Amino acid sequence: MTPTRTAEQQALGETVRAVLRRSPGEHGWSPLCEQVGVAALAIPESFGGLGAGLTELQVVAEELGRELVPCPFLGSTVLATQALLESGDEAACARLLPGLAEGRVAALAWADEHGRWSPDHGCGSAAADSALEGRAEYVLDADLAEVLLVVAEVAGELGLFEVDPERVEVRRSESMDPSRGFGSVELRGARGRRLGGDFRPGLRRVRETACAVLAAEQAGAAARALEITVEYTKQRQQFGRPIGGFQALKHRMADLHVLVETAHSAARAVAEAGPDRGRLAAVAKVHCSEALSTVTAEMIQLHGGIGITWEHPAHRYFKRAHGAAQLFGRPHEHLPDCYE
Repeated sequence: MTPTRTAEQQALGETVRAVLRRSPGEHGWSPLCEQVGVAALAIPESFGGLGAGLTELQVVAEELGRELVPCPFLGSTVLATQALLESGDEAACARLLPGLAEGRVAALAWADEHGRWSPDHGCGSAAADSALEGRAEYVLDADLAEVLLVVAEVAGELGLFEVDPERVEVRRSESMDPSRGFGSVELRGARGRRLGGDFRPGLRRVRETACAVLAAEQAGAAARALEITVEYTKQRQQFGRPIGGFQALKHRMADLHVLVETAHSAARAVAEAGPDRGRLAAVAKVHCSEALSTVTAEMIQLHGGIGITWEHPAHRYFKRAHGAAQLFGRPHEHLPDCYE
């Protein structure tokens, strides 16, 4: 059973959807920050934020996933902001979080050159003088970042470092999903300011939160993909009747409906979890990745030829499914955590 949401959380989702209707496409970030305050959601009030929780982040992610909105919510508002909070560095939080709450973009360089999103490894190493060496891949919104955070290994620990984006080489990466911006970051001796102490426990919690929010986004995308598909099967005629009336297709879409609902349940359950949160975040990552991939594959097939045309949105959902499944570790890499 999908966990219920409060009236305030439902109103948040409706507000985000209304703003996206008025400001579609890539220009929706500023209205979302100014009119809804999405960038400030998970930032404590003491740092200029709204002090909301994981559920509110998931509400927004579902709506952004439904429309595949290209904005820095996942990379900045979730990943980088949570990394700052988990660092425990009060001075850095006081200096950086108020700007992020207003919509300033931050990026977290974490995945190494091999694309590993490991909670036990960073994207490079740091010397005693905090000179960083290494290369980070799949850095969300790297080319937009005004604040750059780097996870690097130092003296047997993991450290979180603040690096001036102007002092590193940032390249925008090609992605099969045009609605998701990635970049690579070459460190090459860039000086960093270390934030907090050993970041390994904090990074594991950051990954749990990121997986939970990504799962909600995937569930929202899957729900919208199914809605588009069901509507199309009511219009497309075969043998003088809508194809949605054929029993075989009814059964297939019923199965997809179950997948979507269980994806919502898996994602939302993480926000209500206690000590079991890490395991449930892994379950959500695995199940929601599979659900979105399955729904979008059926979306392409049930649309026929039109589903692979550039003008129809089906290919965009299909690409999002495959790209999102790789974020923060591929599904099979999370399976051991599902059984802890």
